[in-house]
Amino acid sequence: MKVKIGIVGVGNIGTRHLTSILNGNIGNVEITAAADRKEERRQWIDECAKGQIRLFAEGSDLISSGFCDAVLIATPHYEHPILAMEAFSQGLHVLCEKPAGVYTKIVRQMNKEAQKSGNVFALMFNQRTDPAYRKMYEMVHSGILGKIKRVNWLITDWYRSQIYYDSGNWRATWEGEGGGVLLNQCPHNLDLIQWICGMPKSVQAFCHEGKWHNIEVEDDVTAYLEYPGGATGVFITTTADMPGTNRFEITFEKGKLVYEDGRLMLHRLEMSEREYCFAATEGFEKLPCNIEEIAISGENTQHDGIISNFADAILHHAPLIAEGEEGILGLTLSNAMHLSSWLNCKVTLPLDEKLFLEELNKKRAGSRIKTGTEIYMDTSGSYGTGLT
Repeated sequence: MKVKIGIVGVGNIGTRHLTSILNGNIGNVEITAAADRKEERRQWIDECAKGQIRLFAEGSDLISSGFCDAVLIATPHYEHPILAMEAFSQGLHVLCEKPAGVYTKIVRQMNKEAQKSGNVFALMFNQRTDPAYRKMYEMVHSGILGKIKRVNWLITDWYRSQIYYDSGNWRATWEGEGGGVLLNQCPHNLDLIQWICGMPKSVQAFCHEGKWHNIEVEDDVTAYLEYPGGATGVFITTTADMPGTNRFEITFEKGKLVYEDGRLMLHRLEMSEREYCFAATEGFEKLPCNIEEIAISGENTQHDGIISNFADAILHHAPLIAEGEEGILGLTLSNAMHLSSWLNCKVTLPLDEKLFLEELNKKRAGSRIKTGTEIYMDTSGSYGTGLT
């Protein structure tokens, strides 16, 4: 038995999903429909599918067509919650590309509609299938290293050239995309940092807009996070560093975890630093530290794994890897970072959603209209070190 799925939006990532399904890479899913507003894309889909699927210009028409059990939404960001809510109202299951939306106010509404419908709702947080991140999640939540003291993620290998930003009329504008590196590349990282380490209580950020590219949204971000238990964090990202770095470091009372260059390293202390600090008889002596590489096992199924898991949840009630309602958490972080930078102040959580939307709409009001021919690019290898 297979889930009949329709894809709404066949741009770069939608193309990747469509071809993977058509190539038989995901055994419990079959594509029965696709929607894209561009006629040339529909013609291309028709050729790829050999005329075997229904084609629509509008996602709304696909959703109401009756040809699908579920939809995979891969449109520009503002449309994600709107199309998802339409699908829920038609009794369809929904798998949504990241981010869940541009602002949490409408995503909160989307989550309510998902819960009311009772249908399966998942997010394309494919990095949760990475065995290294899953191991970090396991170790953090087991408590074997004690409480978190510090979180640092330097994720600067999201390099993008100017032609990337020029490739789509909606890209890198407040009206078309709703943000830059925080909304396009870093939803993965923001999801992982909250999934593994929890949500902070406050955020202060500096988002530099068009610093390294001819764009109106942010392409360079430094954020400071404060957590309820006293831990602090720093999150740094950009699309302009070459070569970039991807180093995720979590310091605990009993050591630290470092994930970099595909290796997960554990630095384990003999006892808790907090205990040692007040029991030590020497002012400069440090505890012995054992350093070991943590073995990583398990398949890294990425996008295909999320789609297959989504279908298993529909067919067999399997637990989801990334529940759709959780998409609001990473989005809350990016909204807080934007708002903090715009107002030049610390933002406490829960976020003032009304204020954020007011400030976002000011940005949208001044957004420029881009014109030109869209370019479709192969997305393989474009997600940074260890991110695919």
